[in-house]
Amino acid sequence: QVQLAESGGGLVQAGGSLRLSCAASGRTSNGYTMGWFRQAPGKEREFVGCVFRGQRTYYADSVKGRFTISMDKDKNTMQLQMDNLKPEDTAVYFCAADRSLIMSSMRMPGQYDYWGRGTQVSVSS
Repeated sequence: QVQLAESGGGLVQAGGSLRLSCAASGRTSNGYTMGWFRQAPGKEREFVGCVFRGQRTYYADSVKGRFTISMDKDKNTMQLQMDNLKPEDTAVYFCAADRSLIMSSMRMPGQYDYWGRGTQVSVSS
């Protein structure tokens, strides 16, 4: 069983930065895909980025060049560095994990087995 907990959300002005962290309990080092998703009010949960099976990192086009995902395998944590934030980045951000994803499924929230409760990110204009 894997448990995930996000932290680091908050309110920031457009152009600012925030750093989110996801702490994982349980073994996530053996081939797990760790991902970030977000959900704005009235919208579906959408893919932000992931580290596919602990190897390669992928990003949504909307955040590419502004967001960076990193892993600290010793601490079993994943970070999301968000720079040049825009009002449209406002959402609840979720950390997710799954052990058996295939590449074609990594952007699909329904394919992830484990989720955190989310952390609010609000960007003012």
